[in-house]
Amino acid sequence: MTPLDTKKLRADFPILKRLVHGKPLAYLDNAATTQKPRAVIDALVRFYETNNANVHRGVHTLSEESTNMTEAVRTKLAAFIGAPKPETVVFTRNATESINLVAYAWGRKFLKAGDEIVITEMEHHSNMVPWQLLAKEKGLTLKYAPVELDGTLDLDKVKATLGPKTKLFAFTALSNALGTVNAVQDLIKAGRAVGAAVLVDACQWAPHRPMDMKAWGADFVAFSAHKMLGPTGVGVLWGREELLEAMDPFLGGGDMISRVTLEGATWNALPYKFEAGTPNYADTVAFGPALDYLSAVGLDAIRAHEDALAAKAVALLESEPAVRVLGPKDPKKRSGVISFNLAGLHPHDVGTVFDLEGVAVRVGHHCCQPLMHKMQCGGTARASFYLYNDESDLEALGRALKRTVEFFKLGAKAGVR
Repeated sequence: MTPLDTKKLRADFPILKRLVHGKPLAYLDNAATTQKPRAVIDALVRFYETNNANVHRGVHTLSEESTNMTEAVRTKLAAFIGAPKPETVVFTRNATESINLVAYAWGRKFLKAGDEIVITEMEHHSNMVPWQLLAKEKGLTLKYAPVELDGTLDLDKVKATLGPKTKLFAFTALSNALGTVNAVQDLIKAGRAVGAAVLVDACQWAPHRPMDMKAWGADFVAFSAHKMLGPTGVGVLWGREELLEAMDPFLGGGDMISRVTLEGATWNALPYKFEAGTPNYADTVAFGPALDYLSAVGLDAIRAHEDALAAKAVALLESEPAVRVLGPKDPKKRSGVISFNLAGLHPHDVGTVFDLEGVAVRVGHHCCQPLMHKMQCGGTARASFYLYNDESDLEALGRALKRTVEFFKLGAKAGVR
């Protein structure tokens, strides 16, 4: 596989020319959001300058252009994820809304007291709190498949948590907090084997690895545009057609109806039944060039590039005795998301010193408080890589680490793991 030409790629991202505290920006917060290439930025500006009009609402030229451009992105996205029909791709505000949509529109209709929902201990709060709320409301049992101390899932233990009462199994494909790469298809098969519907949080998978809805065999998959070079404010829910058809709407209002009378209403066809009100059509249109960009570079090439950087980053971090790197030791089970702590330091202190070197990392519990508790820490610093990161970012990471150790005089505290 041909290595990525990162010098060429970096030229496409205007923000990477920035200086932070006089240092070149080393952007290592890609798991939170990715930077946008010029093609995406230009597409958004161009749309507002030349095509802006509300979708599905008019017969004038601009409205028809806006509608056609939006629907073209839906078709492109369906092909990108291997969805059988564009109509099964629902646009939301973010993946959090996508998961809440399933909890509200599917869970409230089809789950009853005594049913079980199974999730894992490594879930983002967005794939945990909606199920906690639903369980409390409906008298459901919420069970958690355990996470091993190395940050992995034991498939046998997951299967032992699932059972005949399990009606939904929801899990993350790739951990945003530890970088763990889960065996997605094995987990989906485990859920299907007990007759459960399966929801996959693919937020950290979609930007880096190919997806195929037909091959996966899940029932719902959620992810966000902003983590894959696209604009903010665009989430995606893919759902199995028969389930989406059977579900009630999530929100009521304009465009999600077929007919309204004083006595009631009937619903629009898929996917519009779940897209009430004026959608974020401008950012949806600008999502199209992001998908084109990822397709041109190639997700397999992106993954190989990130894996190589991640391996070097782990080695660099672990060369410092004061550092504890969390997550799988097996590189095949690890992604470009690397969580670490320095002995005796709060992650916010680490992030602050790193910022002085121009290095942007995420700090905190990463919306995974139960997982942090399991890992026996309150939070971590997290470096996460993407296609435009290169050796200069690794060098900046090394300088930031050295400065942090020296600033807090960690030599005497070294050796804590």
